[in-house]
Amino acid sequence: MGSTSGLDGEKLTNKERICNTDMKTKTACCSKLKMFIVALSFAYFSKALSGTYMKSSVTQIERRFDLSSSHIGLIDGSFEMGNLLFLAVVSHFGAKLHRPRLIGAGCLVMAIGSGLTGLPHFFMGRYTYDTVIQSANNETGSISPCLLFQNQSGTLQGPEKQPLNHKAGCGKEIGSHMWVYVFLGNALRGIGETPITPLGISYIDDFAKAENSAFYIACLQTIFLLGPVFGFLLGSLCAKLYVDIGFVNLDSVTISPRDARWVGAWWLGFFVSSAIMLFAGIPFWFLPKSLPNPEEEKENAGKQEQAESESLQPQDVSGGNTSVKLVDIARGFLPSLKKLLGTPVYFVLVCGSILKFNSFIGLITFKPKYMEQQFGQSASGANFFIGLLNLPAVATGIFVGGLIMKKFKMSVVAGAQLSFATSFTAYLLSVTQFGIKCENIQVAGLTVSYNGTSQVSNEDRMLLSDCNRGCSCSLRGWDPVCSENEVTYMSPCLAGCKSSSGFGRNMVFHNCTCVASFPPPSGNLSVVVGQCPRKDECKRSFIVYMAVSVLSSFINALGITPGYMVIIRCIMPELKSLALGIQTLMIRTLGGIPAPVYFGALIDSTCLKWGIKKCGGRGACRMYNSNMYRHVFLGLIVSLSGLSYFFTIAEIVLLRKQFGKKRLKIRDTDNIRRAEMEFVNMDNKILSYENKLSDCQHKDTKAKDGVQGQSTDTENNTAP
Repeated sequence: MGSTSGLDGEKLTNKERICNTDMKTKTACCSKLKMFIVALSFAYFSKALSGTYMKSSVTQIERRFDLSSSHIGLIDGSFEMGNLLFLAVVSHFGAKLHRPRLIGAGCLVMAIGSGLTGLPHFFMGRYTYDTVIQSANNETGSISPCLLFQNQSGTLQGPEKQPLNHKAGCGKEIGSHMWVYVFLGNALRGIGETPITPLGISYIDDFAKAENSAFYIACLQTIFLLGPVFGFLLGSLCAKLYVDIGFVNLDSVTISPRDARWVGAWWLGFFVSSAIMLFAGIPFWFLPKSLPNPEEEKENAGKQEQAESESLQPQDVSGGNTSVKLVDIARGFLPSLKKLLGTPVYFVLVCGSILKFNSFIGLITFKPKYMEQQFGQSASGANFFIGLLNLPAVATGIFVGGLIMKKFKMSVVAGAQLSFATSFTAYLLSVTQFGIKCENIQVAGLTVSYNGTSQVSNEDRMLLSDCNRGCSCSLRGWDPVCSENEVTYMSPCLAGCKSSSGFGRNMVFHNCTCVASFPPPSGNLSVVVGQCPRKDECKRSFIVYMAVSVLSSFINALGITPGYMVIIRCIMPELKSLALGIQTLMIRTLGGIPAPVYFGALIDSTCLKWGIKKCGGRGACRMYNSNMYRHVFLGLIVSLSGLSYFFTIAEIVLLRKQFGKKRLKIRDTDNIRRAEMEFVNMDNKILSYENKLSDCQHKDTKAKDGVQGQSTDTENNTAP
């Protein structure tokens, strides 16, 4: 008895151990999953901040390195080029390796790439912008711009006819090609970003409950968009600071942040984002390779006590036969890829995503420049409004969309329909932006003639008129001045100015003969440094533009999370990581790389005045035809988005067929099960009836036997 009670006590102890172990496992699982989600959220925030800061610095890099929009688009596309090198491999192999550590390594590579991007600033000389009044920077006396390039014999001495020794210092500048470091740093950042999204999303979807995964992903997307908010705000701050801050006297700088030649401290933000990215990768090195699956825990909850106690026995930490062999993984890559691309819903979805991504990349890359050229905003102001208004609206929309999907427990088909409805509504709102515009600023010789007649021309001969023909002005520089009649002249010389006063930004040029050709009501023939500001109507148009942009951004964001869940739910679970990776690979190959280039090339076609490099050759554009810019930029976005909706409609049709068949199968299975249950119940009823009948017959037989026995006993007792 004592030994028996001892065994019972041991059994009870084992039960308590099992319960305690289950509770600890569940607590550890939940805490580690939450830790992973927090770490991944910060990594999302960091990579988004780094990426959007690059977008916000496009204009600054373009001006600093004297590049065209198509050239800067190629540099911007280097991020996608780096992604392509490892994306498919990481998505397939990474799902079977240690995903958190791969994400941590990716964060480290991104930090190195961001630092390399900002490094060229320390190897380049001081920034010198093209101006025809540089000689006046160190003087306080009056100068005559009209006679500045004319020697005693009256021959032309402008930049286009300066002696060859002007190019003596060009060899070093041409041979340096410092923009290559920006290209390589951005590509390295793309390589590091490769494992974060596909491995992070698949990790959450594998180890979170099915009803919570959509909410977790919505939270990730929301926090992800906080990164661009701070990225654009950081870009706005750095764009306000002069590129060589601390090394030059700002009083001698004759340009303002609204000037087309202004370059901000573009390099500073890359080092800030590099430090943040480095910090974001640290937690992933301490997270486990895998977590208990909640669905498997439910299935195993009813197992016997013996199986639970066996699980407490020491096991091989290495996983025994579960060790991953790269050769086996590689063999399964092509069959998995074939199976994935053979899914019609997935193929149609990827095609639509490619077109939408082309539209999105073109929009996010050149929207700040569009706001500068169309509404006269500075680079700092454009980044500030995007970061403060547009991106919070997008973040709110994504979060609300995730809540809607969770609350109503929307199916895949319903999620696809919601995504289409919100996206198309936002598309119709974006079409209205064609009517929200500002007219071209009046620049003599480019958008208006010297007598005030409207015209648009990019021919150099139109820059000359009778009022400045005797000044022998350079047609290559860009040093705009503004008169009281709201006409901008490309330089004080082309305005025909004879004298000046003041210093730096406060310099005023007097007796300008070209102003007299279209005199202001006051009769003042003086001009001030800088381009003329936009009219009040343009400010009102900008407010309307931002209101429409914010509203369309919010509505479009409502369908992002449902659309994202379609990718995960329409394919087999074991192909989720590969599906996300291949989709990212395709949209970045066919969208992320070419879109900035052809957007930039078409935007370049709207340029009215190009800057000239120090050693000759075309530099960055100084002024665009804002009307043509609007039609090209918005036209491309609307066309690409419109074509994508044909694939979205086809996707919804295919999803209805796919999940409609599944519902029919489920119904048929339920009907068969019901029929089987009814048949079993009928058999049970028949068996119970037969048993009852046999019992009754058995009782009757016993009763008859008892009566017969009693009669026999009576006869025996009465016998003589």
